[in-house]
Amino acid sequence: MTQRLNAKIAVITGATSGIGLAAAKRFVAEGARVFITGRRKDVLDAAIAEIGGGVVGIQADSANLADLDRVYEKVKAEAGRVDVLFVNAGGGSMLPLGEITEEQYDDTFDRNVKGVLFTVQKALPLLSQGSSVILTGSTAGSTGTPAFSVYAASKAALRSFARNWILDLKDRGIRINTLSPGPTETTGLVELAGKDPAQQQGLLAALAAQVPMGRVGRAEEVAAAALFLASDDSSFVTGAELFVDGGSAQV
Repeated sequence: MTQRLNAKIAVITGATSGIGLAAAKRFVAEGARVFITGRRKDVLDAAIAEIGGGVVGIQADSANLADLDRVYEKVKAEAGRVDVLFVNAGGGSMLPLGEITEEQYDDTFDRNVKGVLFTVQKALPLLSQGSSVILTGSTAGSTGTPAFSVYAASKAALRSFARNWILDLKDRGIRINTLSPGPTETTGLVELAGKDPAQQQGLLAALAAQVPMGRVGRAEEVAAAALFLASDDSSFVTGAELFVDGGSAQV
């Protein structure tokens, strides 16, 4: 590895599976000391074991402000600063207009909007000069999908956050970018089709048919793009939305 994150301190939320886990592995391999969060202790412990050395796990729900305080208290005590903040925790579910419930709305916006806002805001005292903040968006934020409007709106909000926050933080040189994956084979995606493996594979095949490259993405491919935004290679990139989508939102 090139050690592009040598001696950097990184925090990745929602890093127990999928894109977050792949990014944690890549960041550690590139020389970073990484703190990861997850809501379930057993899954968090499994992720720590899979990543190996160079990682610290903190059980936390990013939509819970007290949990976020605990995260940053630990990071401050053990590392003293944050150079890279990858705000990856989030999720959602599918319901068409006419069936959307208050519970679905609250759950989605708490996880994807409230959680992101306060994850970044509470990190501000620890963010170093010139640090990198990465928000996990989605192609859903700029395209249309049946029964996905609440999730899509929550991800569109993150793009707006990035545009505005770079102005709030310009004196500190903090870069904020949105990383927007297209269909990516992760647990969170396939479980939208339920628990049946055949239905999950059917969903992946249907999504692949809509991607110009003819396949869904891999979590490692999104992690590679996150590495670019985290590293000094992207030192003049801020306020941008980087799509890792096989062209699905570009045509």
